[in-house]
Amino acid sequence: MTDSAPPRTDPHPQPVDAPDDVQHETRWLTPQELRTWVRLAAVVELLPGVLDTQLQRDAELTHFEYFTLAMLSEAPGRTLRMTALASRTNATLPRLSHVVSRLENRGFVRREPCAQDRRATNAVLTDDGWRKVVATAPGHVATVRAHVVDALTPEQVDQLGAIAAALLTRLDPEGRMAALDYAGDGAPEAD
Repeated sequence: MTDSAPPRTDPHPQPVDAPDDVQHETRWLTPQELRTWVRLAAVVELLPGVLDTQLQRDAELTHFEYFTLAMLSEAPGRTLRMTALASRTNATLPRLSHVVSRLENRGFVRREPCAQDRRATNAVLTDDGWRKVVATAPGHVATVRAHVVDALTPEQVDQLGAIAAALLTRLDPEGRMAALDYAGDGAPEAD
């Protein structure tokens, strides 16, 4: 074994040619931190599929399409500037524009010029879009409950909220996404 090669029992081996400063500066995860990270990575991978599967089956929507409709349903006048909607849905403007186009083609959303700023475009939830959200929300909420909320105690729900907020401040330090400010107050009510 050469002096630069890590011992075989090292749980975090470095490439043999890794510079000494990399080998000495890396703060490896402790076994507890690594276990937590692997579990979080599994949740991040599995949860979107669970949400998409239910929404595709029950409403012929992706989770992101539903989330876009839901954020519009909560906005005053069911209308948001595209930039504000991108922030609320944690999306880039190009991704959101593509999804809004698909929702427009299905009659759930329409775009119109912003009355306050003609350079901006608003996304407006149509009556059909509103009906789609109202019809889809119960199944989506049941899925979120079954796979996330009901698996936790009320204290863990609070802890998860605090953990998510801490991660979001690192992932979105400029606060471009609106998730930290979200104060959702329940399900949409039918007219």
